[in-house]
Amino acid sequence: MTDDRRWSRDWTKSRVLICGMARSGVAAAQTLSRLGAELLLHDRRTPAELPQSTQEALHALRYADYLGRSPEEALDGADVLVVSPGLPLSLPYLEQARRRRLPIVGEIELGYQLSAADFIAITGTNGKTTTTALTGEIFKAGGENTYVLGNIGDPLSAHALETEIGDVVVLETAALQLDTIDRFHPFGSAVLNVTPDHLDRYGTMENYTAAKRRILENQGGLDYTLINGEDPVSRQLADYARMRIGLHTGLVTLGPGERDGMSIADGWIVWRRGGDAQRVMRAADVCLPGRHNLQNALFAAGLALEYGIPASRVAEVLATFAGVEHRLETVATRNGVIYINDSKGTNPDATIKAVEAVTQPTVLILGGFDKHADFAELFASFRTVRQILVLGETKEKILEAAAAAGFSAVQPVADLEEAVREAARIAEPGDAVLLSPACASWDMYASFEERGRHFKSLVMAL
Repeated sequence: MTDDRRWSRDWTKSRVLICGMARSGVAAAQTLSRLGAELLLHDRRTPAELPQSTQEALHALRYADYLGRSPEEALDGADVLVVSPGLPLSLPYLEQARRRRLPIVGEIELGYQLSAADFIAITGTNGKTTTTALTGEIFKAGGENTYVLGNIGDPLSAHALETEIGDVVVLETAALQLDTIDRFHPFGSAVLNVTPDHLDRYGTMENYTAAKRRILENQGGLDYTLINGEDPVSRQLADYARMRIGLHTGLVTLGPGERDGMSIADGWIVWRRGGDAQRVMRAADVCLPGRHNLQNALFAAGLALEYGIPASRVAEVLATFAGVEHRLETVATRNGVIYINDSKGTNPDATIKAVEAVTQPTVLILGGFDKHADFAELFASFRTVRQILVLGETKEKILEAAAAAGFSAVQPVADLEEAVREAARIAEPGDAVLLSPACASWDMYASFEERGRHFKSLVMAL
């Protein structure tokens, strides 16, 4: 473990207020309990309102119970706060904590400072989960002892104490998690894209972009970053990264490359570094479907190659990796209709990419929690969509956007069960039914995973 990340705090003498009992909060509580900290736990929900799995996890811990109570009550006596990424930092009790000069850290900052591993961090509005999973598989194939953590599944703090020097953590990081970093310092990073998302929290694209940019702020020296060379907002981050002393910056593009990074030339994936160019594999041999997934594959390949993974191992994984759950996941074929789960499509840009990757005439299921997204661009991009079923909190906004775009083949439904039932009635042999909501799940489900699993169970029950 390097000195620049080591906690000087004696956790056995610390009272830690953990705010938010979702996965990251529970993992932080379990880890800090192992380190001997005195725990104060807060969530807006009462103990009885927490999921059964959370109740069982907390039952094994000793803590002061502030669940369902006013968070201000818990501030008295707290030495440090660990906050869930879902909590806006502008909340009054967090403002009060700052006035009291109480340290406020996020779960990935906590996990980073407790870990001994090298970090490869991936952010972006879309593609993070696929790219993180693919990068992790390449590192494993290259012989590295690899943990794939963060927004993709297991929280970082759940495994931080297990890591040793020489291990690698491939970490999916969302903007909400990057808000609370301090010393977090990945050896390699990637910014896949930056398109409108979470504007309910950030208000403006400038604020959202600034949150994404934080992945770069502690890098330098022998570190490296890969930036999307085809995304205008990301290119601005490349300019920022180049100004970092010693931070090597490569661009990722699906056309011929003119500088360091990953590109495609004459049908080959090419890695350029310091004037040298190396062919990795034929682009057509990448297993993942869709143009956006080819870009994800280039990011994963570049992160691995920069770390020293042999190109042969990179090519082997890219040729066989078929994707992740809830991201363009083929569920089943029923009566000649293919059903596809893209519950991870939580913003319009993600749904556009999903629709572009599905070549069949499509019945599309949209709608969910309102993150203040603009849905007009969705309807401007549709070519294969012949019917839309819309549900959730954003139902009326999507219906208004459809009417403004002159798209009349749109039908409101009450819930996902009705959506699947109607899709099965409408779809014809050779069609696809695609769940890609362009919205978060939080109005009806605890997570996009829960939404995706429900969709799959409904399809299998047809």
